[in-house]
Amino acid sequence: MPLIKAKIRVGHSPDPDDAFMFYAIAHDKIKTDGITFSHVVEDIESLNKRAFKSDLEVTAVSAFAFFQIADKYALMPCGASLGDNYGPLLIAKESIYSKDLEGKKIAVPGLHTTAYLALRLFLPNFKEVVVPFDGILDAVKNGEVDAGLVIHEGQLTYSELGFHKVADLGEWFYEMTKLPLPLGVDVIRKNLGRDVMRKVTKLLKNSIEYGLKHREEALVYAMKFGRGISTDTADKFVGRYVNDYTVDMGRKGKEGLLTLHQAAVEHGVLKKPAKIQFVEM
Repeated sequence: MPLIKAKIRVGHSPDPDDAFMFYAIAHDKIKTDGITFSHVVEDIESLNKRAFKSDLEVTAVSAFAFFQIADKYALMPCGASLGDNYGPLLIAKESIYSKDLEGKKIAVPGLHTTAYLALRLFLPNFKEVVVPFDGILDAVKNGEVDAGLVIHEGQLTYSELGFHKVADLGEWFYEMTKLPLPLGVDVIRKNLGRDVMRKVTKLLKNSIEYGLKHREEALVYAMKFGRGISTDTADKFVGRYVNDYTVDMGRKGKEGLLTLHQAAVEHGVLKKPAKIQFVEM
């Protein structure tokens, strides 16, 4: 069988879970056999915008963004971050009910993020204020908005910083569907061809499995992307979003994705349905 060669730019966010997944590839811990990887590290909303231009061969994107680029990209069944009865948090300075936020200003980390989609489904009537994800707690604290939608490690640190949980959108989705909420997914450009798509997907799966088997060394690397959080917090965060679903979404993960897609179409948040293609492993 001929050696499959390709130069692949991989986009991922500067977060412990993404860094953990790509550790083995970034540090040559696994053989890549003719596939050369280079890493593009940007926040998820920047990666979403690049994906709309089909810029990178492989990239992490929000599930909501994927629904809008499914004509150009196929979904890799590995590398997904799923919230299994947990997910983006709606937080405020004081203890309030979600209905109190109808029509109010809420800071969101981007209009293409799955967190934004989930909030639109949960609370259709609010005024979104786009704020970089790492500035949302400050925007709430300073009174620029009435509440904030928190992703990444802020989900674990918000209470010790004095904020109150209004709703966990992963919990809400699970209550509605009994399925995990797909937040971020890894996608690959269809024009690379079936052989390259399958090989690159297999390598990413190998990298995730290596990280899980060598958790301590992968976590040391991931900590560099933790924005000053403790090792314990980083370990908890990675544990939430790098797990069996990340190795393979499986039936429940795919059902969660398709259920979210259907809800987005039915509620008019997604303008037209996507034709979703999964890479075969």
